[in-house]
Amino acid sequence: MATGVTANRAELIAIANSVASEKMIDKGIVIEAMEDAIQRAARTRYGQEMDIRAKLDPNNGDLRLWRVVEVVELVDDIYKQVDVAGAQKLQPGASVGDYLVDPLPPIEFGRIQAQAAKQTIFQKVRDAERERQYEEFKDRAGEIITGVVKRVEFGHIVVDLGRAEGVIRRDAQIPREVVRVNDRIRSLILKVVRENRGPQIFLSRAHPDFMKKLFAQEVPEIYDGIIEIKAAARDPGSRAKIGVISHDSSIDPVGACVGMKGSRVQAVVQEMQGEKIDIIPWSPDTATFVVNALQPANVARVVIDEEEDRIEVVVPDDQLSLAIGRRGQNVRLASQLTAKAIDILTETDASEKRQQEFVKNSELFQNELDVDETLAQLLVAEGFGALEEVAYVELDELAGIEGFDEDLAQELQSRAQEALDRREQAAREERQALGVEDALAELPYLTEAMLVTLGKAGIRTLDDLADLATDELVEKKRAEPRRRNDDAPRRDSRNDGRGNGGVLGEYGLSDEQGNEIIMAARAHWFADEDGAADETADADGAGDETAEPETQA
Repeated sequence: MATGVTANRAELIAIANSVASEKMIDKGIVIEAMEDAIQRAARTRYGQEMDIRAKLDPNNGDLRLWRVVEVVELVDDIYKQVDVAGAQKLQPGASVGDYLVDPLPPIEFGRIQAQAAKQTIFQKVRDAERERQYEEFKDRAGEIITGVVKRVEFGHIVVDLGRAEGVIRRDAQIPREVVRVNDRIRSLILKVVRENRGPQIFLSRAHPDFMKKLFAQEVPEIYDGIIEIKAAARDPGSRAKIGVISHDSSIDPVGACVGMKGSRVQAVVQEMQGEKIDIIPWSPDTATFVVNALQPANVARVVIDEEEDRIEVVVPDDQLSLAIGRRGQNVRLASQLTAKAIDILTETDASEKRQQEFVKNSELFQNELDVDETLAQLLVAEGFGALEEVAYVELDELAGIEGFDEDLAQELQSRAQEALDRREQAAREERQALGVEDALAELPYLTEAMLVTLGKAGIRTLDDLADLATDELVEKKRAEPRRRNDDAPRRDSRNDGRGNGGVLGEYGLSDEQGNEIIMAARAHWFADEDGAADETADADGAGDETAEPETQA
């Protein structure tokens, strides 16, 4: 049938093919957009209330226009429904529930209708193009892509990626890098976010993964999986460290990454604007890896605190500045590389620290165990640092110390247990003086010393304790190191006036134990709710029984 549109059939198909090819979208989407535009124009001509359909043949350009009506017994909507009598005129034999097609005459597109149709088509095509861009890039996060600098806006670089645009935010750029419009630039696809205005493709040249991908392009052994980059850390534009390991014992991972006369690593350095790169052999042993990561400084000793997730590194006095690096750069990168907080001490500092701990623990044993200085120092030298260790260690281990016998070991353990009992009694008296409820003493894991600490923090009742969160109760407090690496990874801790960490952070309770303590403190809340519910149920039951005799009467 004739369409009445201003463009002929061949022009419609040509337009659809041209738009689909230019925007790199499916031709069917363009045809659908045209049909939608024609339907809107037809509703404007015949009435917005009608259910009007249009169908454009993608091969020959034939256009059909019709109205759909439903056959019903009682008409509620005269524009979309028809009774049986009316339906028989349109299609003999029609019955209730059928949908009839009522062909419509062709329409002419006026200026306003043509403009509206154009906007509809443009909007549909634009939406399809955005969806195509998102589908193309959504699974490419982590890849390196090359683009052309399109413009620089407020310090952010907009990059033309061919079929889409990406942006390198200011904090994802290499500092002091000069970028001009039309420069070709390589970057890492950091993430792709779907938004109403189209997919936002965020790029980065400062992310450690950008350096990893560059090495994978320059070093075939990394691309093939023979050499693996286990960790990477960067101070963009200045210095970087990578930890590598070879899965083939015949291949040196460091040498393979450096390349002949440094050709491979230099290619990466040039792309990263002269950023110096330390290539470090990775080791599953944390201490060995930390020693390697602090190169070129020499390390005398490494002490790992697994509970605190920190590492104390002792270096010779003349190696301190080299280990820390300029503005702490070396230790900061080593900390990022190992994912551990690293504290640097000189041998002099470490010796002083050990001496102070030795004197402190010796005085503790002298005073609490009532022993002479020699015996107290011998216990400390054997690794004992607390009364609990002496009181509850295996008797054979204590008796096995040179110069000790079983009788002496038993006497020391007896005195240690008596000292702990005295501490417990003193703490109980102090706790009672602070007004801490006895109900708190019945909770799991809490000792009298812990209850005193709670009382000093103003936590004296079950409700006071129940109001706390787990991290407010047991988050570990961190001691200030001699020389702190301020950029080292660290866990967040709340500061609620009691200092960093939880109220009982110094006692080494786990998160699971802290959660169990708080849930036990809250138990009476649930018991009160259950009791109130039972009372309500009893009252309802009593009311029913009271009403029953009256009904019978």
